[in-house]
Amino acid sequence: MSRRRQIYEGKAKILYEGPEPGTIIQYFKDDATAFNAQKRGTINGKGVINNRISEYVFTRLSHIGIPTHFIRRLNMREQLVRQVEIVPIEVVVRNVAAGSICKRLGLEEGEPLPHTLIEYCYKDDALGDPLIAEEHIACFGWASNEEMQDIASMAIRVNDFLSGMFAAINIRLIDFKLEFGRLYDGDYSRVILADEISPDGCRLWDMTTNEKLDKDRFRRDLGGEEEAYQEVARRLGLLQNDESAQGEVFDLSSHRSKLRGTPKPKK
Repeated sequence: MSRRRQIYEGKAKILYEGPEPGTIIQYFKDDATAFNAQKRGTINGKGVINNRISEYVFTRLSHIGIPTHFIRRLNMREQLVRQVEIVPIEVVVRNVAAGSICKRLGLEEGEPLPHTLIEYCYKDDALGDPLIAEEHIACFGWASNEEMQDIASMAIRVNDFLSGMFAAINIRLIDFKLEFGRLYDGDYSRVILADEISPDGCRLWDMTTNEKLDKDRFRRDLGGEEEAYQEVARRLGLLQNDESAQGEVFDLSSHRSKLRGTPKPKK
């Protein structure tokens, strides 16, 4: 077996040179980080789950006309994607107050926002991915005005679709982050959805209990991270009730107590 050339290793994924020009192999790791990698750990089977969930979500988004870098899943931890030039902006879409916006604006966690809010962060780990305005993006040329219009339009469409998709399985989409990349065809380029969509980058709460089913369980030392990720996959129909991410028999009821840590919604 020939040795693949590694292109990049991030906090959650490794990128390898693809089998054909213009392609990349994206490998999903079990490594977990929080607070700009100040907290590090492992969530067993996370890479397998995130690979499956991201495949499922990107495939469904392509069906409604959202262009993405996803081509196909190769195996349990890898998928083939189009090579793009990543736009150095994280797009954060918020429906409910949670995380950093609560600290910044003094909001109560779980408070519905008056309307969907889109925020932008400059992708730079050394700087802590600072919050930026569209004026910063235009001033420093990180993306053109046309690209930003496309990004904002796609972000709203993705939010509308995902909110309905998760609501159908009794999950509330609190917020999530997106990344976009430029796909080149000669001198012409267009912006498409890239990276991944998974419980790593989404806040997902059970609509009945408000239990957190995402990486906040790791950030806040709530425990039950593996079970939470698997629960999302099961509700999406990607895992059977008696399967874990490792293909082993798993009894969710025996671990249900691990998924506590979030109070029930107020009446």
